[in-house]
Amino acid sequence: MSAQASAGSVASEALPGSPSPGGEREEKGARGLAGSRYVKLNVGGSLHYTTVQTLSKEDGLLRSMCSGAVEVTIDSEGWVLLDRCGRHFGLVLNFLRDGSVPLPEAHRELEEVLKEAQFYRVQGLVEHCLSALKKRSDGSEGACRIPMITSAKEEQRMIASCRKPVVKLQNNRGNNKYSYTSNSDDNLLKNIELFDKLGLRFNGRVLFVKDVLGDEICCWSFYGEGRKIAEVCCTSIVYATEKKQTKVEFPEARIFEETLNILIYENGRGSGPGGVALLESGVGSSGAGQSEEEGAGVGGGERRVRRIHVRRHIMHDERGHGQQTVYKD
Repeated sequence: MSAQASAGSVASEALPGSPSPGGEREEKGARGLAGSRYVKLNVGGSLHYTTVQTLSKEDGLLRSMCSGAVEVTIDSEGWVLLDRCGRHFGLVLNFLRDGSVPLPEAHRELEEVLKEAQFYRVQGLVEHCLSALKKRSDGSEGACRIPMITSAKEEQRMIASCRKPVVKLQNNRGNNKYSYTSNSDDNLLKNIELFDKLGLRFNGRVLFVKDVLGDEICCWSFYGEGRKIAEVCCTSIVYATEKKQTKVEFPEARIFEETLNILIYENGRGSGPGGVALLESGVGSSGAGQSEEEGAGVGGGERRVRRIHVRRHIMHDERGHGQQTVYKD
């Protein structure tokens, strides 16, 4: 046998993942991963470390890769390369490990998991996803879900990780040391009813969140791209000669306007010049309240937060006969 033939024979018997003499960074593993115990997977840049036993639990693509029935690509560092998005691959692995796995709440993400399960031919996960989709389509699970904040850290994580605009209603009637004016309870209920109606109307486009732990009695906050864009505070203090009272307003037009403005941040469109110009214009409703803007101007480093507070005043039907009125703004 010649020297060239001997060298070719040695090269053909090299283990998968070993660098070739020509310096190539990846090669095809014709025998699969049958001789391995642990496997390093690079799925579209997402790195995973598992065992052949886990990958072989279901009769699908991953088991075929381990047995050698399907050719695999291994780079010079021993990573098995899979040309697939790795966003949900960890979920596929956890299903193979445990036999069950929590599925995403969002309908679109659930469909993405189903596509990955079908690609890898993990039949158990495919049936799990189809069953969950069927239950949701039958209406057994509500399509409109409004989370309630339980802590400040949870609120921060929720807003920072959400890809959609966020509208938060802070509602805490008990956080008050004064008596309420005669119309305050009715206006407080109107704010809550408007929040529920907006949640149904813009379901899927905006994340609506309730907060019953905050310091404010009734306050709306609007977030886009993880930061606060505007705030509408519906409470104020009424100053009279005998006692102070808390007044709750219902600026319906202004709340609806800010909800429409926040839609500019849907799908990340708020970063564009048109969205910035509209949100920073600060167009207000006449007579609805007074606006306070914080932060730098248009040319500054940070965009401003529009803070709208109702005016502090007292109505004639909310005071006793002959009682003197004191206005304070």
